[in-house]
Amino acid sequence: MRCVALLGGTFDPVHLGHVALASHWMQLLGADALRVLPALPWQKAQLSTTAEQRAEMAQLAFTGQPYPVVIDRQELERGTPTFTVDTLRSLRKQLGNDVSLAFLMGADQLQKLDTWRDWRALFGLAHLCVAARPGFALDRLPAAVQKELQGRMATPERVRTTPAGHICLAPDLAVDMSSSGIRAALQRGEQPDSLISPVVLDYIEQHNLYK
Repeated sequence: MRCVALLGGTFDPVHLGHVALASHWMQLLGADALRVLPALPWQKAQLSTTAEQRAEMAQLAFTGQPYPVVIDRQELERGTPTFTVDTLRSLRKQLGNDVSLAFLMGADQLQKLDTWRDWRALFGLAHLCVAARPGFALDRLPAAVQKELQGRMATPERVRTTPAGHICLAPDLAVDMSSSGIRAALQRGEQPDSLISPVVLDYIEQHNLYK
């Protein structure tokens, strides 16, 4: 069965934590391809960059990876904020039912999963692959999420060989960086070289972003 990993995010800007998360799961799952999905969030007024700039930065950050990468702009092209469940439905129609879809997320997103639109429907469309953080525990999740996860925990191999419906944890991946922190550093005139790839940093400087 073909396995496609999905990484969504605002990417304002994309940083090395995004690349590390994707690379970790690509190796763990033995996935065939990665789709990076820049999002158009509800709080559009808070974005510092255009949709095209965020997509271009994502393209730069993921160029040269040892696995196939597609920058999927479908959420940006819709022109209106889109829910994850809508994007997964679109991908299912596009890729078919005989492919494993692995939606990658951090533990912080899992802790708020019950606030997402039609969040229970996500399991019928994809697997959730969660990068756990130090101190993260399943018993700290909202009760509704805990209940939904019962019986869904699975190994990477199980995720790799089934279309959807499971959740898989990667407890050995801890990335402590955020786009908001990087924006703040750039606004202070700092060069966060250890947090962002040189090509993306060059792009930011050339386009005078986050000043």
